[in-house]
Amino acid sequence: MATTSPNCPRPTPTPPCSPSETAITSSADPIIWLRAKTCGLGAYRTDLVETYWRWEQDPALLVGYGRQAPESLEARTEGMAHQQRGENIRFTIYDLTSDEPTPAGVATLLPEHGVRTAEFVIMLGPEVRSRGLGTAATRLALDYAFHVTNLRMVWLKVLAPNTGAIRAYEKAGFQKAGAIRQAGYWLGQVCDEVVMDALASEFSAPSVITPAVATPA
Repeated sequence: MATTSPNCPRPTPTPPCSPSETAITSSADPIIWLRAKTCGLGAYRTDLVETYWRWEQDPALLVGYGRQAPESLEARTEGMAHQQRGENIRFTIYDLTSDEPTPAGVATLLPEHGVRTAEFVIMLGPEVRSRGLGTAATRLALDYAFHVTNLRMVWLKVLAPNTGAIRAYEKAGFQKAGAIRQAGYWLGQVCDEVVMDALASEFSAPSVITPAVATPA
C-alpha cells in the first residue's frame, strides 16, 4: 500500500518453515512460506537490500509514511543487519501472477509479546500498486499473525488523506479504531493519523495455514 500502501490457478498452501529448518533462498528459487492466488510471503533477504532501498525512496511512499528525507544505500545496508538480528517478523512479498515469483514489497509485524499484539507495516514497489497485491499480502500477514504467532490483535497507523490505503486495509480485515489528531503531514499539510486494528476473534478471511496443518477426523 504505497503507501499501502490479479490471476492464476491457486497453488497448494505451503506451511510455514519451522525455526529449526534451514531455508536457502535465492532469487531463482525463492522459499515462499505462505501463498494466496496472486501473492506469497517469503523470507526477508539480505541480497534484496538494494531493491528494498529503491522502493523506500519512492516519493509516493515517503509521503504516505510521513517521512521527510530519503536514506542512503549505505545507511540502509547497515540497518539491514540490525533488522535481521531483531525479533520483528519481516516478509518479502512476492507477485505470483507471472511465470516466476517476483519480489514486490515487504510486510512487517512488530510484536509486543507481553500483550500478544503487533504493529503492521507494509510497503509495495511502485510497479505493482493498485493491483490488489497489498490487500492479499495483508490478509496473509494477518493469517500468520493469528495462526502462527498467536497474536490477539494487530494494529496500524495510516495518514488520514491516504484513502486508497485505508480502503485496502479495510478489505484485508482492519477496522478504524480512532485517530491521533494532527500527528502527521501529507503533502506539506498537517493531518490526522488513523489508527486501525484487526482482532483474531474477528478474522474471517480464508486461512491458508489451518488447511495445511489440519488432520483428518
